[in-house]
Amino acid sequence: MNDASKPRALRLGLIDGDGIGPEVVRAARQVVDEALSAAGAARVDWVPLAMGHRAIAEFGTPLPEQTLDALDGVDGWILGPHDNVSYPAEHRVAVAPGGAIRKRFGLYANIRPARAFAGVRAAAPDIDLVIVRENSEGFYADRNMFAGTGEFAPTPDIAMSVGLVTRAACERIAHQAFRLAATRRKRVTIVHKANVLPLTMGLFRDVCYAVAHAYPGVDVDDEHVDAAAAHLVRAAADYDVLVTENLFGDILSDLAGELSGSLGLAASLNCSATKAMAQAVHGAAPALAGHNRANPAALQMSSAMLLRWLAARDAETPLAQAGARIERAVAATLEAGIATSDIGGMASTSEFTEQVCARVHRR
Repeated sequence: MNDASKPRALRLGLIDGDGIGPEVVRAARQVVDEALSAAGAARVDWVPLAMGHRAIAEFGTPLPEQTLDALDGVDGWILGPHDNVSYPAEHRVAVAPGGAIRKRFGLYANIRPARAFAGVRAAAPDIDLVIVRENSEGFYADRNMFAGTGEFAPTPDIAMSVGLVTRAACERIAHQAFRLAATRRKRVTIVHKANVLPLTMGLFRDVCYAVAHAYPGVDVDDEHVDAAAAHLVRAAADYDVLVTENLFGDILSDLAGELSGSLGLAASLNCSATKAMAQAVHGAAPALAGHNRANPAALQMSSAMLLRWLAARDAETPLAQAGARIERAVAATLEAGIATSDIGGMASTSEFTEQVCARVHRR
């Protein structure tokens, strides 16, 4: 094979973050490398980048411009969790690094699947759904203003927050949800609170229904967010794809993750049309840091989602095959009873990762 016919090497950013971040990011990298090799895909040129406590020590800020500039030149990246509540006081007032990255690169869609795995005890053993969370505005004050934050205090005794909902953002997240549902069980549930927020959430609901006309093969309904939370606990299997605004999506996806067995299994992908970031739903868990006990499955499966996204963007079938290998390998490892302590197992982070790496080579 001459050089011109060889697949182009991927350039992926690697951001450790804080707490258990370095351990789970390393575990994700190992699994990605093994899966790409097993699928005959191009290798990865990894680009390590600083964020969090390490970046504060080295650059004086938790999110250096050097890191943001480098992300411009990569195909995608894996982001470890950050622990911004433990940053020095002067850095806690800024937008959290993850939110700043999402805003900088316009990562408007946060795709959060929740499914039960054989071998893992789950409160909802038949759950298999995806929450499509609008990621750029809504009731998250750090993402809805051009400058500054949408949360402010006009007096010491009064605090206010701005919620932002635009037609354009509703349309693009609705299209994301309906396209995804068309590849699954062909049902979208719009989650809102239009009964008490008729302008903002009413706009979200109505725009999603308007977009639904472009997808006649996909069924659509809607629920208030409080009813959806209760419905998830009672009958999670009723759902296929849920589309909702930022804050509601954050809360419901944590609930769905726990119903599936553990937040340690909760994967997610943040994406736009051109950029994507793998990021597990869970936090930095500083108490577990350095003990080789963290569950790496969520970030490993988030990395599989990143490979599938890159495959769709670039029409690279081997990347999709590598992503599928990771998903099957994680599922097979859990089914074999190999798991970390958060889901009742005895495996360490590294032992679980070794087992997943071995299984990515099986068909």
